[in-house]
Amino acid sequence: MAEIFEKSAQELAQLLRDRRITSRELTQLFLDRIAALNPVLNAFLFVDAEGALEQAKAVDADRAAGKELPEFAGVPIAIKDNMCQRGIPTTCGSKMLEGWEPPYNATVVEKLQEARLPIVGHTNMDEFAMGSTTEHSAFGATRNPWDPARVPGGSSGGSAVAVAAHLVPWALGSDTGGSIRQPAAFNGVVGAKPTYGVVSRYGLVAMASSLDQIGPFATNVADAAALHSIVEGHDTHDSTSLPDSEVSVREQAASGVTALENAGAELTIGIVKEMMGEGFSPEVLDIFRSAVERLKDHGVKVVEVSCPSLSYALGAYYLIMPAEVSSNLARFDGVRYGNRVLPKAGPVTAETMMAATREAGFGTEVKRRIILGTHALSAGYFDAYYGSAQKVRTLVQRDLAAAFETVDVLLSPTAPTVPFELGQHQHDPMQMYLNDIATIPANLAGVPAMNVPMGLAQGLPVGLQLMAPPHEDARMYRYAAALESIADPAAAQVPAERLSALAGKEEC
Repeated sequence: MAEIFEKSAQELAQLLRDRRITSRELTQLFLDRIAALNPVLNAFLFVDAEGALEQAKAVDADRAAGKELPEFAGVPIAIKDNMCQRGIPTTCGSKMLEGWEPPYNATVVEKLQEARLPIVGHTNMDEFAMGSTTEHSAFGATRNPWDPARVPGGSSGGSAVAVAAHLVPWALGSDTGGSIRQPAAFNGVVGAKPTYGVVSRYGLVAMASSLDQIGPFATNVADAAALHSIVEGHDTHDSTSLPDSEVSVREQAASGVTALENAGAELTIGIVKEMMGEGFSPEVLDIFRSAVERLKDHGVKVVEVSCPSLSYALGAYYLIMPAEVSSNLARFDGVRYGNRVLPKAGPVTAETMMAATREAGFGTEVKRRIILGTHALSAGYFDAYYGSAQKVRTLVQRDLAAAFETVDVLLSPTAPTVPFELGQHQHDPMQMYLNDIATIPANLAGVPAMNVPMGLAQGLPVGLQLMAPPHEDARMYRYAAALESIADPAAAQVPAERLSALAGKEEC
């Protein structure tokens, strides 16, 4: 049954509808694969075998009884470990929340359950989503299935690896500055960040509330669009939730290939001058330029645009995001939330208990960002740092809006390099931060963006990023499908021999 793992979610759903396999059988196959590969990859922090099989069994019973079921009922899925699921350990990759079981479901979890998708478990992540490598998890680093000596990207590295290694056909992640798109690029999968507010954040443990957005991982654009359509929608529990869209992202994803085949069908793509030079490796730029030429050969109009403020986006992000982190993580103090730790010496007061709790519960990267954010918000520095960063954010929004007046979407590399080795940037956080240089602008502006696997460099996947105007998620999927049709298929498929080798290893 090895070939079944390479099938798309849509193909698996068809097998279930045709009753060629039951959901319980399918879910068990994926659970067995997780058991074989997760000891090496560490993609999952918690596997809910009992709960997933129970959900699958219920789907099978209803299908056997002839009841009407949602289209993808019975297809397994995984979610990032910062999305609350009632009664299931949700740690955000942190010792601070180790063993915590939420008393309620996130809205996206409710939607997955309504769609009758068995949730097989929670995936590994950088602690509280802070990092670009998934090395900052308190429960060990996740490894890249293309090369276990390399990082999978982050912070949603666990979800990206789970999809790339066919541990699940699709998964959910969260994206604050590229945390879906960058690991998608590093693992050769499709990953999308919807327009801010399209998918409810209710029940997502907040990192930076004005930047966070939940989105899909999948092996292809059509599956990503299908998962997007399952979890999107207005939610009264989320004050930033947008009204329901009237345009189907799935229909647009299906029309993208046809549009490209019809001599480009008046497709216009913008190339951002500020995302093509310094900081991007030559091999990544070669794949990017080759893709642009192939698009031109299909009649696509390609226009170079300039967004000068993007040069300052990285600096602005690393002031705004830590400031919001400082505020959001203040609740984890051993009183309101978090595992309480008492001081080892001296008097036990609320102050000393909180200090001991936060010292023991938070990792180095989380502490670094809390300190940076607290400083940026402090009296005397607020206007100089946080206030100035918000002005840059406005400039980024204006520059992108101006660009979208002349082009339909913007195209760039997703990550400036191929996946680097584990530990390479452990003592140089600035190098890790620079990996988000192409993805951060979409979060600052709240626009939709996604990664599409495009080619291979050094035998490792390289992805390209599409950005669309706000509320134009359907347009993004249309262009993504067109881009996918000219990509090297090898970039979206971990060689089978590599996965087979991993299954025979206890450790790397």
